[in-house]
Amino acid sequence: MAAPLTADSLWMSTVDDDLAPRPPLGGSLVADVAIVGAGYTGLWTAYYLAAAEPSLRIVVLEKEFAGYGASGRNGGWCSALFPTPVRLLAHRHGRQGVVAMQRAMNSTVDEVGRVAAAEGIDCHWSKGGTVVVARTPAQLRRAKAAVEEAREYGFGDDDVTLLGAREAAKRCGATKVLGGTYTPHCAAIHPARLVRGLARAVERRGVGIYEGTPVIGLRKGAAETPAGTVRAPVVVRATEAYTPALPGARRSIAPVYSLMISTPPLPDSFWATAGLAERETFADFRRLIVYGQRTADGRLAFGGRGAPYHFGSRTSAAYDSEPRVFAALYKALVELFPALAGVPVTHSWGGAVGVASDWSASVGLDRDTGLAWAGGYVGDGVGTTNLAGRTLADLILGWRAT
Repeated sequence: MAAPLTADSLWMSTVDDDLAPRPPLGGSLVADVAIVGAGYTGLWTAYYLAAAEPSLRIVVLEKEFAGYGASGRNGGWCSALFPTPVRLLAHRHGRQGVVAMQRAMNSTVDEVGRVAAAEGIDCHWSKGGTVVVARTPAQLRRAKAAVEEAREYGFGDDDVTLLGAREAAKRCGATKVLGGTYTPHCAAIHPARLVRGLARAVERRGVGIYEGTPVIGLRKGAAETPAGTVRAPVVVRATEAYTPALPGARRSIAPVYSLMISTPPLPDSFWATAGLAERETFADFRRLIVYGQRTADGRLAFGGRGAPYHFGSRTSAAYDSEPRVFAALYKALVELFPALAGVPVTHSWGGAVGVASDWSASVGLDRDTGLAWAGGYVGDGVGTTNLAGRTLADLILGWRAT
């Protein structure tokens, strides 16, 4: 029997996996590292720990199944985007910190591709970059300001470039294109194939993944579940938007919903004018975030914000579907590409992303308790989780060595 999945998700309905559920935790055990959450953050952390120290006993505990949350539902942008505004980062960490962070994010895109290739993960990887089109004068001013800010911090045309109307429309043949920006630092992926493949990769390295195993408490040296306690000197919280369900963590992360729709595979005649020939991910400079990609099988997968925040940071499968938002997404997609008018929506789905109160992703390890965490990616987690996982692995291994 397959695990219960998000009913209409394009990604889970086209994943290269039989989705047979892994066994739950059968009782208490002892490990070197216990990781709560089998999404990208938890699995990347396990992957780099196991690669660096094969003798480590690593356990991953997952309430649902590997990839259940944002890791298996997102827009498939493996990008170098970091959620915190650049000037806020500079105020906190200085100019050098901003540049170092962005350079690390740029290289992270290639690191994800390297691991996918090395581990035989067919996640439909295509590093076509990102084109963000400007379709009004106000949006064009935002495009120019984005490039000017990049130049201010020493990033040149190899990192982001301003496009004229003809260049932008060639990459993304939307309506009313006045210009835009292009960065090569993004790959379009099939996110569920990546997370499911990563789960298999860590299992091959000896990591135990227990699905259907909710964690009901975290404390120094232990993760508590209804089936028993996993005792470990290091416990990693990698629960992102579902963090508020943990005792004492209600205000750590706010879950904000993002929804998506997809078309059926589209004919070559559509792509001849729509562009995205290199499978560029695409957006525009409107204030309300939208995002899309051309999938490997020729669909348009398109998403955006607009779903409500639910009081008390509640999450529920019922919140994954908002007909009003799906209708608005379809309207926005047809406005961008009028040839899609009348084309049916084959899949519609949603899920929560995690937002920290300071709008900044973070990674940490409390050396007194051994409790570690990472999260708050604001929807930019496909790449950032890899950097977070490597950082957590370094922090944990460094702490164990002292």
